[in-house]
Amino acid sequence: MFIRSERLFLRPGWSEDWEELLTLIADEAIVHNLANVPWPYTAEDAHTFIAMAQDRLLPRFLITVPGAGGARLIGGCGLSLLDGEVNLGYWIAPGEWGRGFGTEAARAVLGLAHALGHRRVVASHYIDNAASGRVLEKVGFRRTGRVVERFSKGRGFASPSREYEVLFESSGDSPGDCDGDDAMNRRRAA
Repeated sequence: MFIRSERLFLRPGWSEDWEELLTLIADEAIVHNLANVPWPYTAEDAHTFIAMAQDRLLPRFLITVPGAGGARLIGGCGLSLLDGEVNLGYWIAPGEWGRGFGTEAARAVLGLAHALGHRRVVASHYIDNAASGRVLEKVGFRRTGRVVERFSKGRGFASPSREYEVLFESSGDSPGDCDGDDAMNRRRAA
C-alpha cells in the first residue's frame, strides 16, 4: 500500500532501506519520544522492523520526499494496535522538524484509516513532547482528557502521556465528518 500526498510519498519499507532507516532513527531525540523503539537502536532493530509483515488494516509506512535525485527517507508513520484500539504513530528525523512533514504524513494516514473503515483512531504523546500534540491537533485529533503513564523502550521507564482521539461518525462518511472538528480541519484530515 502506498500514499501520495502533496509533498510526500509514503511506502512500505524495503530491505535496502535498513541503513538509511538506522541512520535516521538511531537518534536519542527521536527514540526518546517513541514507545516501542529501543535505545540504542541497532542494525538488527532496523532489519527486524523492515522485515515485519504488513497488516492491511494497520499499515505502516516510511515517509519519503521525492526529488530529482530520488526519494529521501525522512521518517515513519502508521497504524498499530494500542490497548486494543487503532493507534496512529509517527516520527520525523530531527533535520526535517518544523517543515510540516509530520502533519502531512499523519493527515494522509488518518485519511487512509477512515477509508479502511476504522471508526475511532487514538494517538498519544509524552507530556514533554508538546510539538507532537500540536501535530495531532492540526490533523483533527482531540484530547480525551486522560493522561496515563506509558512505558517507552527508548527512555527505559514510563512517562506521562496525553491521549487523543478522532471519531468518524460512520465508515461511509467523508473524512470531513469527524466529531468535534471544524470543517476546514476535517477536510484536511482526508
